[in-house]
Amino acid sequence: MAHGVGIAKLDEALGALEDMTEGVKPITLEEYQQRVAKAQQLMQEKGISAMYLNAGTNLEYFTGLKWYPSERLVGAVIPVKGNVTLIAPAFEVGSLTQAMILPMDTVLWDEHESPYERLLNFLAEHFSDGYKLALDESTPYSVVAKLEERKPAETMCDAKVITAACRMHKSPAELALIQTAMDMTMAVHRATGAMLHEGVTASEVRGFINEAHRKVGASGSFFCIVLFGKGTSYPHGVNYEQKLEKNDWVLIDTGCKLHGYHSDITRTYPFGNATEEQQTFWQYERDLQQAVFDAAHIGKTCESVDDAVRVKLSELGLKADYQLPGVPHRTGHGIGMDLHEWPYLVGGDKTELAPGMCFSNEPMVINPEKFGVRLEDHFYMSEEGAFWFTEPSRSVDDPFNLL
Repeated sequence: MAHGVGIAKLDEALGALEDMTEGVKPITLEEYQQRVAKAQQLMQEKGISAMYLNAGTNLEYFTGLKWYPSERLVGAVIPVKGNVTLIAPAFEVGSLTQAMILPMDTVLWDEHESPYERLLNFLAEHFSDGYKLALDESTPYSVVAKLEERKPAETMCDAKVITAACRMHKSPAELALIQTAMDMTMAVHRATGAMLHEGVTASEVRGFINEAHRKVGASGSFFCIVLFGKGTSYPHGVNYEQKLEKNDWVLIDTGCKLHGYHSDITRTYPFGNATEEQQTFWQYERDLQQAVFDAAHIGKTCESVDDAVRVKLSELGLKADYQLPGVPHRTGHGIGMDLHEWPYLVGGDKTELAPGMCFSNEPMVINPEKFGVRLEDHFYMSEEGAFWFTEPSRSVDDPFNLL
């Protein structure tokens, strides 16, 4: 049995966890103001007059306002100069005002009015000589289509050149929140390994992980994948219930959110004894993970890091072109307020690594129809190079680094 696995009863494992969020501070008003100022600077450089943010992550990132998109238009306009303006249904203004962190002007619309005309009329008044409008890349097509009915498409552009350029470079406050969230999920992983026992179902393990995340201070798991045996060869799971058996291979991928920022960690290990083949593939995975980290240098491209994985696969005698046995997907993704966000460690992404960027490191290796191994840790870039948020597993027998 791997060290730390199957050593405690469920209530003991859960009881050993404590709230890890004491003293943790959310993003401040000052930082939201700095984000808007940076966006305005980029807009000026790119000749963009205003940026529309639809309800969702980008709206929350720049203003702190958490609001889910629906059929009723809720969003904000950041002009190249001046105050941010909220576009919203008039009847929601009370709730929206209470949820605001960054103070905003308002343009309100009643139920019988077109919010698209209200938005465009506001912009026409603000920019009497014409304007170029950048649209939040997450804006639904239904909204884009309504705007294009009223405004030439060539006067609008993708706001990703602004949103991604801001969000992919994390501030010290953001890095601190991600670090705490990762620490929380790592504690949950250790507790989960401890409570595993023969006969437990994947659903029961997911339930435990959700409660464990609550115990350490999150609202629960943001997502959770629990796989046993052959099921581990499917990267994102199977559609049937699994029950843990002796000597099963275990893969658990989970995370939570803390003040809007994600954690995401995967561990793979045996419940009992690993076969020689499993041990070999586990070490392949760890070697691939290390190749990623070693290739991550300021100024190198994202795709060059993925290339390092393909080279290592060839050295290991595995298939390097997304075929199996090998790594069937990209090496990693950015992480922050979205679980998956730019940039991506994948062929074709020529973004240069820069300070503040955060990435998953998960070049999952699969032995088809038998098992898979995913070890997922994240790292961030600084002027001094790459740094782990969580220490990778040291060995198949010590997945939680307890020895």
